[in-house]
Amino acid sequence: MSQKESILSDRLEQEFNVRFGHQPEFIVSAPGRVNLIGEHTDYNDGYVFPVAIDKYLNIAASKRSDRQVHLHALDMDEECIFSLDTPDDAETPAWSTYLKGVAHLLQEQVLQEVGHTLKGMSAVITGDVPIGAGLSSSAALEVASSLAFLGVCGLEIDGTELAALCQRAENEFVGVNCGIMDPTISLLGKTDHALFLDCRSLEYKQVPLNLVDMLLVICNTNVKRELASSEYNKRRAECE
Repeated sequence: MSQKESILSDRLEQEFNVRFGHQPEFIVSAPGRVNLIGEHTDYNDGYVFPVAIDKYLNIAASKRSDRQVHLHALDMDEECIFSLDTPDDAETPAWSTYLKGVAHLLQEQVLQEVGHTLKGMSAVITGDVPIGAGLSSSAALEVASSLAFLGVCGLEIDGTELAALCQRAENEFVGVNCGIMDPTISLLGKTDHALFLDCRSLEYKQVPLNLVDMLLVICNTNVKRELASSEYNKRRAECE
C-alpha cells in the first residue's frame, strides 16, 4: 500500500468510526479514466483505447442488519438515507441516484438468480476524481458502489457483467445514454496498461504502455459539464 493509500484508508476509517461508531468492514476504490483513441465510438459498437488514472472514488462500508442505506459524502458534506425497499420515498441528493440505480439492478439482475437479497449498508464516500471534468467520476461512483453492495453481500461477479450493469444504471436511472467504456475501464484498468476494448463483443486486451521518456499528462481545465443536461444524449441519438 502506498503512502497516499495508507493516509486515505486511515482517514476513511476515522470518518466512518465517527459517524457509525465502529470500523468499516472494507474499503473499495474505482478509478477515473481518460480515453486515448475512440471518441463517441463506444456507443456505436466500435473500438476504444482508454486508460485508468490515479484518481479514485473510494467507499468505506459495512453491512447493516436492516434494509437501510446510510451514506455520507465527505467531499460534499452531505448525508443520505433511504430504504432498499422504497428508495424513491426519501428525498435524497442527486448523486444518490447512481447508488439507487445500481442497488435496484443488482437485486433484479444478479442477486435474485442466486437466491440472495441485497443487504443494507453504512458507507462513507470520498474521492479525488474531479466532478464534471470528463474523467468519468460518475462511472467511478457506480463501480465503487456496486462493489460495496456486493461486498456487504459477500459476492463477486464478472467484470464485464458488472460494467454492463453500471452502464444500464446510468442509462435508466440517471438519464445519460452512455456507452460501456467508462465502467469497463474503471473495473478492468491495470497499472501501466491501456485497455483495447471492442464495444460490440466486449472482448478486450490489456496493452502495455511503455512510456519511456514520456508522460501522460491530464489537465483539469475546471470547466464543468453535466452529461445529463448536455448535448451528449443528442449526439448519441444523431449517431443512431
